[in-house]
Amino acid sequence: MLKILDKLFELQDKKYADFHGKLIPHIPREKIIGVRVPKMRKLAKECFKSEESKLFLSSLPHKYYDENLLHGMLISEIKDYNECINELEKFLPFIDNWAVCDTISPKVFKNNKEKLIEKIKIWISSKETYVCRFGILMLMKHFLDDDFKPEYLEIVANIKSDEYYVNMMISWFFATALSKHWEETIIYLENKKLDTPIHNKTIQKARESYRITARQKEYLRSLKI
Repeated sequence: MLKILDKLFELQDKKYADFHGKLIPHIPREKIIGVRVPKMRKLAKECFKSEESKLFLSSLPHKYYDENLLHGMLISEIKDYNECINELEKFLPFIDNWAVCDTISPKVFKNNKEKLIEKIKIWISSKETYVCRFGILMLMKHFLDDDFKPEYLEIVANIKSDEYYVNMMISWFFATALSKHWEETIIYLENKKLDTPIHNKTIQKARESYRITARQKEYLRSLKI
């Protein structure tokens, strides 16, 4: 019989745990088992349909970082949109680091854009760091291509936060937007509509992107505050 926590410890890589712990320094090392992401994704697919998986999703809060990572991956496998949202709403308040937040990517979202955008607006308005970050991430992943509207840039530009991990995601969002919708996005930098640290970090991230042309990168450099 599958025992999820036992499986996580079977997949443990202590050297990886030591390395990964440095990327999420506010998580105590003893709470990191050390399961590499590809193995975690494989485990999520293996145990997704099991009864134990359902019990696992209802067992919050978890003790280990890796349990939270697996939890997010299990949610990402849910094929029913309403069920997925229900499980997300339960889980989001327990996320306490960028790594867990950023690995959640529900497959069902791509076919439910009209409902999703309204939910994203709610998440983005949250004062909870990782609820807000997750909302920005989903907007970036699902609404900067064919479903793009200039108003989405304004939604993110209007976020005011002192939280480092929110502001880093705002920078990532605008750097990505520059690569896909240059004309609509560059005005936010030209008109200095972003807070200075976010403005400069956006420029840095965009200039590191292979999707930004050399000419665009040179122009961005001239906009640095």
